Amino acid sequence: MSATPEGSAALEGNPGFQPDFSKGLLPAIAQDCDSGEVLMLAYMNEDAWRKTLETGEAHYWSRSRKELWHKGGTSGNVQKVRSLRLDCDNDTILLLIEQIGGAACHTGRRSCFYRELKQGSVRECSPQVFDPKKVYGR
Repeated sequence: MSATPEGSAALEGNPGFQPDFSKGLLPAIAQDCDSGEVLMLAYMNEDAWRKTLETGEAHYWSRSRKELWHKGGTSGNVQKVRSLRLDCDNDTILLLIEQIGGAACHTGRRSCFYRELKQGSVRECSPQVFDPKKVYGR
């Protein structure tokens, strides 16, 4: 996805394809476009939506920092948007993405959903791709 033709220019002819931001921040699910693996859940406001359409890379609203956030802007693990979907109420966004660098989670793991309870046991089920202390210094 990019500024042309699939990005914001394409929406000019499709005015019904617009999230309903009157409901506030909307959940945005990032899913691997090839494997279908759910990598993360974040939130979007209208600015994040527009920036995502303009750049073809995922942008979100950071609730903790209260600012627009370019996914991978610090780590290099950007999300290239291949397709966008809206749910039936236009209040949830699904991004089908190509995860560059292999990690979607700030913990350095492939997926934010890296802990699993299965058959009474908890285990880690998503590989660590990078050391967050080396990338973020924390």
